[in-house]
Amino acid sequence: MTIYDYSVPMTNGEELKLDAYKGKVMLIVNTATGCGFTPHYEPIEKMYEEFHDKGFEVIDIPCNQFAGQTPGTDDEIHDFCVLKYNTKFPQMKKSDVNGENELPLYTYLKTQQGFQGFGKGPKTLAMSAMLKTIDKNYKTNPDIKWNFTKFLVDREGNVVRRFEPSEDMKAVYKAVGDLVNGKEEG
Repeated sequence: MTIYDYSVPMTNGEELKLDAYKGKVMLIVNTATGCGFTPHYEPIEKMYEEFHDKGFEVIDIPCNQFAGQTPGTDDEIHDFCVLKYNTKFPQMKKSDVNGENELPLYTYLKTQQGFQGFGKGPKTLAMSAMLKTIDKNYKTNPDIKWNFTKFLVDREGNVVRRFEPSEDMKAVYKAVGDLVNGKEEG
């Protein structure tokens, strides 16, 4: 199977079939409205505005699996994103990204790009310390660790990168820009 065999539930009850995005660069992200990483919406929106006309799409999947940081309804989440961050990209239906009820898309994404660590810096130390209390084996499984984990998909449908939430958004911006502008990811 490829990324184009999957779909994501939209807030109107329909399915967004990812094959509609063949030939486009996608950033797939599980989001939250009450998380320390929620300000990531700002640079994600900036990327969307800058690159959308060049074939870039954001797949925003709100998720309440991490400390209950997305408690609202789908409409409340959308209103928050539009009012606080002026987002133009749509939010999908709130969904699970881990466990028994995880979206099949996330099962696939995690097989393509497993967890490779948080990188370096104070945010990574905090994330590691917190996760050790939740899952002592977090380093060895591909599960999504927290809100705002991002998967970057190239124009051919390859999942080329996984960005943990603690990763600098400048690195995400550079990787997206490189793919949108036809440069090799890496």
